[in-house]
Parts: sequence; C-alpha cells; structure tokens
Amino acid sequence: MKSTIKILGFLLMASGLSYGQAGRQVFGQPLEKINPHNGLVRCVSAEYEQAMQANNPDRASREAFEEWIAPKVAEVKAQLLSGRNVNAVITIPVVVHVIHNGDAVGANENISNARVLSQITVLNQDFRRMLDTPGYNESEVGADVEIEFCLAQKKPDGTATNGIDRVNLGMASWATESQVEGTLKPQTIWDPTQYFNIWVANFSSSASAELNGILGYAQFPSTSGLGGLASNMGGATTDGVIIDYRCFGTSDIAPSSNYFADYDKGRTATHEIGHCLGLIHIWGDNSSCNVNGTDSNKDYCPDTPAASTENYDCFDVYDSCPSQTGTDMVENYMDYTNDTCMNIFTLNQKARMIAVMNNSIRRASLKTSDACSAPLAVPGTGLFEGVKLYPNPAKDFIAISMGDSNDLPDSFELYNTLGQLVHSKAVSSGADLTVNTSGLSNGIYFIKLAKAGAFKTMQFVKQ
Repeated sequence: MKSTIKILGFLLMASGLSYGQAGRQVFGQPLEKINPHNGLVRCVSAEYEQAMQANNPDRASREAFEEWIAPKVAEVKAQLLSGRNVNAVITIPVVVHVIHNGDAVGANENISNARVLSQITVLNQDFRRMLDTPGYNESEVGADVEIEFCLAQKKPDGTATNGIDRVNLGMASWATESQVEGTLKPQTIWDPTQYFNIWVANFSSSASAELNGILGYAQFPSTSGLGGLASNMGGATTDGVIIDYRCFGTSDIAPSSNYFADYDKGRTATHEIGHCLGLIHIWGDNSSCNVNGTDSNKDYCPDTPAASTENYDCFDVYDSCPSQTGTDMVENYMDYTNDTCMNIFTLNQKARMIAVMNNSIRRASLKTSDACSAPLAVPGTGLFEGVKLYPNPAKDFIAISMGDSNDLPDSFELYNTLGQLVHSKAVSSGADLTVNTSGLSNGIYFIKLAKAGAFKTMQFVKQ
C-alpha cells in the first residue's frame, strides 16, 4: 500500500502549491498534475485534448472515440491471441523539427544530430522491448509493440533529407500555447499523413509563461470520420508531439549539460507518442478506482492495474487503489515517473496502439508512407526494374535478385532505421549480392542500390 509518509509529503508540498503555480491554466484548463519535487509538468496532453474538444464541435469526445475504437481493439486482441502475425512490424517515418533562434547547431535549443538520433534509438528500444537495453522488461504482460521509428530520407518535395528539419523562427523561447498552435506548428509541419511530426523547442522559463515547466504534449488520434481538419486546434496543421529540448534525447548516448534532471533518458517522447497512438494515462485521468470488464473508468487497458493518481518515482511499491488487484504500475511509460523508472508497454496497450495505427486518420496512412526511402537520384532510368529482395523477412541472409537482368549494380549500401550506414559493398560478381544478416538486430533495414548515377532503395525485415 502506498506509504503514508509519501502521501503526507505530497500533500504538504502540494499545499505549498508547487513552486507558486497556484491556479495555473493550460489550454484554458486547470493544471492539476505538477511534480511536487521539482515543479515540472510531465505532460499536458489531457488538457490539450479537452481544449480541442471545446474548440472543435466535430471532434469526437472520449466516450465517442472509445465506442469507435473498442471493437477494433477487440479484433486486434483476438488476432494476437490466435498467434497470427497481424502486425509484421509497423515502421513510422519521423521528421524532427528543431525550432531555434539562430544558435549554432548543438547549442541550446538547436540540439545536435546525435541528440536527435539518440531519441530515435530510445523509441525503438522502448516500443520493441529490446533485450539488453533500458527498454526491456521481464513482465508477463510486457509487450514488444512491434512499432519502429525511422528518420525520413525524403522531404515532401521529394528531395533528400536526414529527417532533421532545423527551422529558425527567431524566438528564443515559446511562452504560450497559442504561439505554438497558431504559429510554430502550422508554419513547419510536414504532411501528417506521410510523416510523424515531432517538434523540439524551448518552452519559456518565465514564471508567467503558460508553458513554463511543461515537458511536452501530444495530439490524440481522431476517429476515421472526425478529424477536425478545419479547426485551428487539433487538426491536420498541429498533429504530432512537441517536447521541450531539455528532455529530448538520452544522456546515455548523447551526453549534455542541458537536460532536465530525472528526464534525460528520452522517455518524455515515448510517453507522448503513446498518447498519439491512443494511450491514456494509467490512472485514466480520474481519481476513481472503479473498473469493470472493459476497464471503462480507467485507461481501457485492464492489464495495467487500477490507479487513482500519478506517481513521480519508483522508490517504493505504491497502491493508490488497494481495493483493486495489483499495485500501481509505476514502470509503465504512461505514468509520470522518472525516466529511469519506465520500461513497459503492456499487451493491452499494444493492441490499442495497433488498432489506432490500422484505423485512425493520419495514423493508418503512415504505414504505407515511403518517406523513409531515399529519393531516386535519376528517376525513370528503368535500371532496377524487377529487382527484389529474398527471403523477406530474412534471418541469416538477404539476397538481391536482379530479375531477368544480367546487369549488376555498381554497389549497394545497407542502412538501419536511424539512417546509419551498417554495411557497404562494391559489386563485382553475383556472389556479392548475398548479404550476411545473421549479426543484425531484429528490425527494419534498407538496401540502397547504385548504378550509373541512379539509385533504388528497398526495405526488408530482419527476424
């Protein structure tokens, strides 16, 4: 049961109104969840969603969304229980918009490429439950979500990119949600049906700033028919995740002095993307401990034990709903605990995210986006017609079949989902077209063929 001393400590700190933040509002909604230890706010996605619904009469309420998504989640659960491979690893193409005011790359909010790459690494570790990484857990309900993230290799205009979009908007920091929703996002967003947009910016530290101390927030998915496309809040011009640069990336891979303490392992992005894929905070954003067969009063994921409030650490075993089975799942990515505490998405959460990826607008289309494929340098050459990879998925090797052509490529390169070069080969004979993949980690890879100035990129799965 939750420690009485812990509860009293929280109440005493809260009575001091957490660093003078009494009566704060965000998106016109009361801000209730402030870390009593440091005054930071892990997430305001719930407040953002409330504002979107208030400002857009066409946006589905939570109840309407749950009525729409519930049978789709049930279908995914049934497929997963049957042992059928219903997912085959979804790869989401990402563009990271680094919003700055002219600082040199690597300075302040204009974070380094290494910092961005470290965040993509964390996302893949967490969503894939990768062994021997901080994203692994041994829970019986822990899930490999089978969702991966890759930095885009082509811009909306078809030209090449590394997936990092640096934009100087001339502001040192962003103080209000209206600045972010009305200016920052609409001026920089890439087509959200083809790219998952992540913004990294500097939220103002001014005591009067609405966004002071907030780590990030996300836009929840829409139903297939209710997108709010014409709204100035919650539509296609704002869809994605925005995160303060001081909690983006991991100090384990990209050390820096400008991380927030306790939020330096990249789990803010994992948490917020969970929201973008349909997950709710594990306490269901309400103080009730009541649950039923569908967990409808909590987070709609019965394998996350009932909780009535958030947690900020994992120093103890907490039980905010002692009348219900199980203790608070403080290690879940959808709680508010420190980054080092978090390491689990559950099987029910996986089913929910897959259902969203299969059905929600601006989510389902990401599954067929080719934004992670490099653009052709010389389009329409026809040099690579009929070229295939087999076996796909691959285990010990992948072979490049040239079809009926005897014309070998000049070379090929092998990339992982981070856009990092894993292997390259100059081709002199057909024997060079078989690639040893036994030492590769499981996941998505890309082979880029080169011939006479033309290129072709193909994707395969390593199992």
